[in-house]
Amino acid sequence: MNQAPVIKGENVLLRQPIDSDVEDFLKVEVNEELVRMYGGNTKKMTAKTLERAQQYVESIRSRKIAWCIEYEGRLIGSARLTVNEEDNRARYAVGIFDPSVWSKGLGTEITQLVLQYAFEELELHRVDLRVLEYNKRAIRCYEKCGFIQEGIEREGALIEGKYETDVFMSILDREYFEKKVKKE
Repeated sequence: MNQAPVIKGENVLLRQPIDSDVEDFLKVEVNEELVRMYGGNTKKMTAKTLERAQQYVESIRSRKIAWCIEYEGRLIGSARLTVNEEDNRARYAVGIFDPSVWSKGLGTEITQLVLQYAFEELELHRVDLRVLEYNKRAIRCYEKCGFIQEGIEREGALIEGKYETDVFMSILDREYFEKKVKKE
């Protein structure tokens, strides 16, 4: 497989980059809360540039299994699976850079679509992720989608002079299918 397939959800479309994505990325100002949730330094925030927007879109295009997230006809973020074929597992990452669409359930929808692809199409055994402990919104989303907290890395990330903790979460194929059967 050369690239991730297009996946259509109820509200979002997961797809490959298109020309207007650079423009859509540039239209949304850098957001302090987003930088913090990504583990960035809010004291060193700078305005977006055309070069940075092009790099963002190119980073999605260059990955084997990555998507642009389209909502209401515009780019709002990205999602990816980094597959380890030897162990039949993947690391999941998602980011919605547009704060105007936060708290609408889009992260949950996106995560469910990616998990469906991971377990039903790729037939993976496990999908895992790591998230900063203070990113409560993301943790709630992942738990709603069936991820289970399995450990922490205590104070492993130095962010703005303070050591922060990462939470490790995962979902196994059997847990995904059990959850799916309960919904039906």
